[in-house]
Amino acid sequence: MDKDFSKGAIWKITLSQSIPLMLAQLVQLLYNIVDRIYIGHMDGGNSTALTGVGLTFPIITFIVAFAALFGNGGVPLFSIANGAGDKNRAERIMGNSCCLILISSGVLMLTGYIFCKPILYLLGASDSSYVYAYDYLKFYLAGTLFSMLTTGLNSYISAQGFPKTSMLTTIIGAILNILLDPLFIFVFGLGISGAAIATVISQIVSAAWIISFLIRKAPLALRLKNILVDTDLTKNICKLGTSNFVMQGTTCFVQIACNSTLQTFGGDIYVGIMTVLNSVRDVFFLPISGLVNGAQPVMSFNYGAKKYERVKQSIRFNTLVGAAYTVLAWLLIVIFPSFWFRIFSDDAALIAPGIHAIKIYFFGFIFMSFQFSGQSVFQALGDARHAIFFSLLRKAIIVIPLTLILPRLGMGVNGVFIAEPVSNAIGGLASYITMRKTVYNKLNVQNGINM
Repeated sequence: MDKDFSKGAIWKITLSQSIPLMLAQLVQLLYNIVDRIYIGHMDGGNSTALTGVGLTFPIITFIVAFAALFGNGGVPLFSIANGAGDKNRAERIMGNSCCLILISSGVLMLTGYIFCKPILYLLGASDSSYVYAYDYLKFYLAGTLFSMLTTGLNSYISAQGFPKTSMLTTIIGAILNILLDPLFIFVFGLGISGAAIATVISQIVSAAWIISFLIRKAPLALRLKNILVDTDLTKNICKLGTSNFVMQGTTCFVQIACNSTLQTFGGDIYVGIMTVLNSVRDVFFLPISGLVNGAQPVMSFNYGAKKYERVKQSIRFNTLVGAAYTVLAWLLIVIFPSFWFRIFSDDAALIAPGIHAIKIYFFGFIFMSFQFSGQSVFQALGDARHAIFFSLLRKAIIVIPLTLILPRLGMGVNGVFIAEPVSNAIGGLASYITMRKTVYNKLNVQNGINM
């Protein structure tokens, strides 16, 4: 029986959903983080290998963007239908998402193989770093289907009230990846290719686990008859999923802008530094991302059940906890900057300028809590228009132009790192204030509360 999110204390329900998701996402992150740690210590700590794998980030992010478009785009609709008691529609939404993931994964894999070399050079590869990037990507692309199924369908498990099962999905794959990485990289002597092979094997196991649960054990099951493209459902899924796609897609273009600009103004060493910064950012994003992802089905369910006061309680809780966490995270980064770099590499040439860069890059990290809070509410309640706009605002409208312009105004590589905190402040505040003035006030009116 799937859980009824309309009963019980909001903060308890949110944490019961979020904590397993945080752990699951932490373990999921290990897929890539462990690769980077091992790769960063290959060849006596030479940072060129780390730079090479960093060049693949935009491509991997682009693949994740499509998984978010078709997977996460369907979850709010799925939860709203579930909260309204329409089980058949909920199952059709999940089946439609799965079909879209299957189709898009094949297209993305073929495209990646065909245009691999020109794409990597466009992303800022040099002749030396290209060798490492290609060795990693040629194997990683083979697992596109399994990567997208894992990312796109796992949320349907937690949305039905099984966050621990969702967590177990990623734990299984990540532990396998941790065990296989040193085996393939060092024992078999496959180097960076071994890291990619270990990741693909782990993703295959995770995808198999998810499909098995959704078919055999989930209250709302993934049924073969529903794995097809329904035009109306596809439009609605894409409409909501576009905000996720834009957020991930613009991340891809931000990475392209950063890598190419850093290659121009600083060379391979600064592309390597950005690889570490991205890795550290991913680690510190996890708790707040898990919080809002765990809260989304709770908000969607209560919105569908017309429990508007409970939706507001969830919004307030997410904001307060998110703000407190991001302040703590920022303090840990600025107090112990070298610690985060030494996890990934012992290269002194990387660490010295990297410490300066990390302090700039994470300044004002608290504003990301407001971005996440506002963005998650828009998506959970089906406000696709605002969700899409604020996805574009922070990255496409602010970060990318600043990344390209500031270095050319005499700031050099520092301009690339300064662009991040500026965009966090403007984008985060704009997203949150707009959410409070629109969606939050709308909930007050619907709940019969006068401001």
